Amino acid sequence: MANIKSAKKRILVTETRAERNKAIRSGVKTIVKKVYAAIEAGDKDAAQVALKNAISAIDKATKKGVYHKNYASRKISRLNLAVNKMA
Repeated sequence: MANIKSAKKRILVTETRAERNKAIRSGVKTIVKKVYAAIEAGDKDAAQVALKNAISAIDKATKKGVYHKNYASRKISRLNLAVNKMA
């Protein structure tokens, strides 16, 4: 256990940020699942709308530092590819 005040604060801040990051990651996963669900159902319009929402969520998470930019780029690219293969 930390004895120094600044170390105690770092522990609290780290826990808070970890919770925030976990919530954001979970939300992005849910939105991405909606894209794949629409693809499985064969609903092109719903997939396009879900893709737009997913891209937005991934970009926001990246901007907040939850995801690395290359990871986000790869994820978006794969989602785009999956939706485009529907046609």
